[in-house]
Amino acid sequence: QVQLVESGGGLVQAGGSLRLSCAASGNIFSINVMGWYRQAPGKQRELVATITNTGFTRYADSVKYRFTISRDNAKNTIYLQMNSLKPEDTAVYYCSRVQEGYAYWGQGTQVTVSS
Repeated sequence: QVQLVESGGGLVQAGGSLRLSCAASGNIFSINVMGWYRQAPGKQRELVATITNTGFTRYADSVKYRFTISRDNAKNTIYLQMNSLKPEDTAVYYCSRVQEGYAYWGQGTQVTVSS
């Protein structure tokens, strides 16, 4: 089992910034992909960004050039730096980790961007 604990969500005005963190613990394997997904009310969960253990990143078009995903392998932690936030970024943000064919999810952290 893998446990994922997110932190860093909150309320921010449009144009502001937030930084999310997600720490993994438990049965950790070095080869993995971690990422952030989000789900707004009434919408499906969507990919925000992912990063492999070697540092390869992928972003949704809607957040490219505004959000940056990074990781500290020594701490089994990933980060999501979110800049130039927009009201449409409001959602619950979920951390994920895929390893050995299994996907794990965090409990989610709320991000609210006011206009």
